[in-house]
Amino acid sequence: MGLTITEKILKDHCDDKKASAGDFILARIDKCLANDITAPIAISVFDKIMEGTKKAVFDAKKIILTPDHFTPNKDVASAEQCKILRKFAQEYKIVNYFEIGRVGIEHCLIPEQGLVLPGEVFIGADSHTCTYGALGAFSTGVGSTDLGVSMALGQCWLKIPETIKIVYSGKLNKWVSGKDLILYTIAQIGVDGAIYKAIEFTGKVIENLSMANRFTMCNMAIEAGAKNGIIVPDKITKEYLQNIRHFNYKTYENDKDADYFDEIEFNCSFIEPQVAFPHSPDNAKPISEVDAIKIEIDQAVIGSCTNGRLEDLITAAKILKNQKIKSNVRCIIIPGTQKIYLDALKMGLIEIFIDAGAVVSTPTCGPCLGGHLGVLASNEVCVSTTNRNFVGRMGHKDSKIYLSNPAIAAISAIKGYITSPTYSLTK
Repeated sequence: MGLTITEKILKDHCDDKKASAGDFILARIDKCLANDITAPIAISVFDKIMEGTKKAVFDAKKIILTPDHFTPNKDVASAEQCKILRKFAQEYKIVNYFEIGRVGIEHCLIPEQGLVLPGEVFIGADSHTCTYGALGAFSTGVGSTDLGVSMALGQCWLKIPETIKIVYSGKLNKWVSGKDLILYTIAQIGVDGAIYKAIEFTGKVIENLSMANRFTMCNMAIEAGAKNGIIVPDKITKEYLQNIRHFNYKTYENDKDADYFDEIEFNCSFIEPQVAFPHSPDNAKPISEVDAIKIEIDQAVIGSCTNGRLEDLITAAKILKNQKIKSNVRCIIIPGTQKIYLDALKMGLIEIFIDAGAVVSTPTCGPCLGGHLGVLASNEVCVSTTNRNFVGRMGHKDSKIYLSNPAIAAISAIKGYITSPTYSLTK
């Protein structure tokens, strides 16, 4: 029986050349990542492992540290967390340490910097590390303890996951994006529908999907319980990487007789823009149902590692141009990286946002996890392009979060209730 792309990558990164789905392996990693929340714990583990030895990281070029969650430092505690990263980076000469002013939201920044490539094994002490599967890498989140071990040894203990193949056929309707496809998928299979499985996104729709939308889909694979999301590299992948710089990398494909745990097909011609109701990403409903309810909002957030790329900001700007955000709504827009921020500025998007009444923040994870720059009070309602809407995720436990794509978030900020341009602009 043949192997999937996920199996092939992991087999080539271990000593067991017969390894396949279900086998436990000690995988050699190409890169590892931690942020201002997870790195301090990993560093503590690293120090314990290396105690009594001549301390050294496995490779100073392959460790990536991104202080992006509670930054710019919101309080003394967050400042102390970041200080630990800074000190560690200086002591061990970590090449890819991104200080404030150069850092971005990690899962937007790392692909932009060319720090992850097809065929690599990339682990991160952040659950949404699965984002990089969009480039054809095996990329997954791990705990800080595993990350600390990896920083010392350059290896990680993993079980090779079985693969669920999802085929997206048909054509995308207007305003339907990668965010809608992944919300629809999670709603169909459930938040536990792919536990410790690889989700492979395939089909004609995926073949024509932009890298920004591919990143969005792989980013939220974890919300279905998946170990990783992955897309086989193609010409869109190659063009994306060429626009960064020249790279040497190895790509993998599925064997024609690859063995899948399950195969599912969705006809995208019948998929509308989606909105995930509180308090789970799998509680998604089509916008035609949502629009009729008129759910009033207090806040709209456009950004995050899920939807903070330039393409997302362009979409929001198309909606917000020459419009005004409703007076009782707060609209917070967060470019994913400094480069995205600068590109948006040059394109005039920032002026559009400010003229509309939005606030534009420096790149940060801030409001997504209820950290800062958009924390919700009791009973407040937010429509957000982020990836999770759990109880208390963005602030008070009695607040409510609705997940959507950037177009819905933007038009909802104008109207004051959750809706879609398809419906609102005709009313």
